[in-house]
Amino acid sequence: MATLLLFGTFIILLLLNVPISISLGISSIITLIFAGVPLDIIPTNIFAATSKFALLAIPFFILAGNIMEKGGISEKLINLAKAWVGHKKGGLALVCVIVSCFFAAISGSGPATVAALGSIIIPTMVNNGYKKNFASALMASAGGIGIIIPPSITFVIFGAITGASIGDLLIAGILPGILVGLALAIAALWVTRREDIKSLPKAPMEEKVSATKDALWGLMMPIIILGGIYGGIFTPTEAAAVSVIYGLAISVFIYKSIKIKDIYKILVDSTAQTAVVMFITASASLFAWVMTVEGVANAASNLLISLSGGNYLVLLIILNILLLIAGCVIDTTSALYILAPVFVPVALSLGIDIIHLGVVVIVNLAIGLITPPVGVNLYVACGVGHVSMKEIAKGVVPFLVASLIALLLITYIPSISLILPGLMAK
Repeated sequence: MATLLLFGTFIILLLLNVPISISLGISSIITLIFAGVPLDIIPTNIFAATSKFALLAIPFFILAGNIMEKGGISEKLINLAKAWVGHKKGGLALVCVIVSCFFAAISGSGPATVAALGSIIIPTMVNNGYKKNFASALMASAGGIGIIIPPSITFVIFGAITGASIGDLLIAGILPGILVGLALAIAALWVTRREDIKSLPKAPMEEKVSATKDALWGLMMPIIILGGIYGGIFTPTEAAAVSVIYGLAISVFIYKSIKIKDIYKILVDSTAQTAVVMFITASASLFAWVMTVEGVANAASNLLISLSGGNYLVLLIILNILLLIAGCVIDTTSALYILAPVFVPVALSLGIDIIHLGVVVIVNLAIGLITPPVGVNLYVACGVGHVSMKEIAKGVVPFLVASLIALLLITYIPSISLILPGLMAK
């Protein structure tokens, strides 16, 4: 009965358009009251969930991303990609994907990638003959790479929940992120092969060299983060703090694109974004705890074992389906807190590597960012590209297909995820 009340209340609140984070919290509290559990357990649970040292990386990565965005790094990355591939057929589509991969290595957030790049890339693509819904859909899809390529806030949360090595998770996301980007680029070129679109003039070598030099400082940030972590210089959380110092230093003293007076606004924006993430974390962790107390997580785990027949290949198919559905209706943080207690113990019991599992989970959730009705990237791209959800939903179909193909490869070829962590461990 308590289980029915928990999920019933949650679904009803969602149907009433109550924000997911609030729906999770209210349904959890109502269920606890019904079950006669003392409510003073709530602040204790929330504090335990949000006070993990690993989660301290989140505000730092958000702040670093905002500093680099306000510092004009996005424009320098776009100029870099335009200089090298803008003259090719469908070159601006390639620019969109390539720059998203680069910016993902700075921001760590899908929606932030779409917001930072979309306002520049989408109008440029439209002015050169690309359809507006295509340009917006591609930007939304490429922005999903932001939660796969390090530094990824979503990987940090997964590591905090499961106890997996955040450093290994971050390095494991590089090749899968590139693979998804490659799949999107191929899909974009396939869609535009017969379109009447313009190519940019071929840039002279001097311009290519200049654009590379301008973007070099920004491109160094992920190298410093991952190099520092695997060189034993600092932990992932400390790496996040270092990224803030580095981003601030190059933006203020080298690019000189941020003034001291701008820092306050950046701090305010970063605090607001962090508050949203942590509020979702608090509500989702409470919901997950209620699930565990009521035996839902254990029952669901047993059901997964039964459905998979103890076969890890079948389990991966089930997990992909479950995660794709979850990504359609709830945000990434909520999905992790609700589903991780269910599938992680089962996956580990069947011999699935926790790092590989983490990558599969995050790629699924990245696809969820471009899947209606709750695809956050789609809504951001709609606002930036000035298109309706109906229009962008049509344009995103080929990119969904491409992403799903990449997901299958990542799921059933574990070495795509595990080869880099393995090499770094030697």
